[in-house]
Amino acid sequence: MTFREVTKRFGSTAALSAVSLSGAAGSVHAVTGENGAGKSTLMKLLAGVHRPDEGEILLDGGRIAFAGPGDALRAGISTVFQELTLLPNLSVAENIFLGREPRRGGLLDRRAMRRAARQALDRLGMTLDVDTLCGALSVAEQQMVEIAKGITADARVFIFDEPTAALNAPEIAKLEALIGELKARGRLVFYISHRLDEIFRFCDTVTVLKDGEHVATAPTATLDHDRLVALMVGRALGQLYPPRPAAPAAPLPALQVEGLVARDGMPAVGFALMRGEILGLAGLEGQGQRDIVRAMAGLEAPSSGRVALHRDGVVHQLGHSVVATSRAGIGFVPEERKTEGLYLTLSIAQNIALGLLRNRRPWARARVDQGRIAELMAAMRVRARDHRQAVGTLSGGNQQKVMIGRWLAAGIDVLLVEEPTRGVDVGAKSEIYALLRDFAARGGAVLITSSELTEHLGLCDRILVVRGGAIVAELEAASASEESVMRHAIAGTATAGSAAA
Repeated sequence: MTFREVTKRFGSTAALSAVSLSGAAGSVHAVTGENGAGKSTLMKLLAGVHRPDEGEILLDGGRIAFAGPGDALRAGISTVFQELTLLPNLSVAENIFLGREPRRGGLLDRRAMRRAARQALDRLGMTLDVDTLCGALSVAEQQMVEIAKGITADARVFIFDEPTAALNAPEIAKLEALIGELKARGRLVFYISHRLDEIFRFCDTVTVLKDGEHVATAPTATLDHDRLVALMVGRALGQLYPPRPAAPAAPLPALQVEGLVARDGMPAVGFALMRGEILGLAGLEGQGQRDIVRAMAGLEAPSSGRVALHRDGVVHQLGHSVVATSRAGIGFVPEERKTEGLYLTLSIAQNIALGLLRNRRPWARARVDQGRIAELMAAMRVRARDHRQAVGTLSGGNQQKVMIGRWLAAGIDVLLVEEPTRGVDVGAKSEIYALLRDFAARGGAVLITSSELTEHLGLCDRILVVRGGAIVAELEAASASEESVMRHAIAGTATAGSAAA
């Protein structure tokens, strides 16, 4: 199929300008670029959500013009949208076949529907009960149901729009196997993503868009990470990370963790987080990094141990609650910003202002410094109409900036950040890295967890490798490599508290 000189406008804004590209049967074609590049808009034209203002879309050599997504599906085009479209009060099987339920004698054939839903989930390696209500599923499980919903259409063209944003490593591996199966069966897969490792793993060809215009289309085998980033954002990969400052001669502790058992059955850990540094907790997924950070943040009560904040020569023992840690000066940015961190229907100003209210008494009047919020938005380069725009309408990168801005406004000492750039495009990543480095340079301290090893190596000053809930190694990020981190993560000998200061 082919896009030929396709243009799409929304009001006076050109979301796409004369974009042309072709996809071949039996191939996986990545479409990538920064947020706002036009990736999703282009695919929504093919999916029948929008119609082009100029140009044409050809399928099997014939021009297509869909009135809606139903027309596209009937023509053999199946789309797994980035935003979940499941109905929470319907079962897994009912959601998978919503609008195209199997019938027998004019009546709904529930047995056939449940059987076909089970087969679709089996292809994904999922053991979900097809009668479970989707409202009871995790975000990752819902995303896998969305994918199952897409593949039951047995289409010729599949569109996956950021399908792995909520998935863990095993689920991503299942998706990779499915995409390989579709390719082997002669299907065309368009894969929208800004995750470079997935593009190189999954895709044969990549098209880069920027500001609604076509930049390049090339076989992935002819590119490397640096070249692809340069095409996407106009600068090399190494320039994404701000330079590390020289280590101080006598670093001061910001946070001290001693004998912390994050939950029953885990080993005790101890370490220090220093002022001016960015510290990473790295390791394979599910090895305890998340438990450690959430126990430090007061989100989950640890089995034992203590966390102490050092400020102005005074040691403050922290209580085990989010209220206690935030009032002490510790900010927590969760990986699921939409469900755990942000109020999507509230404005940017209202979300940031929550940080300003952290030390107010319940009866105190809530005053919001609009000038301070405007300054923060400008400094963080939040791209929005104004401070009144609802956070739910922002891109992932801008939502993440609002989350960080909440704590910058609060004047906290320490930031604990899970997955600092999950679901964020490459350009916004650079801006978020700069925000975190600037916070540390002004005397703050940052601790991150991340599933991207390159993020640990490029952003952090030190890396603590976690395996089986224990800290098995402490590495200087500047001299570490992916190989050295993984060597410890896979085969390290756990020594609880080995990195304790």
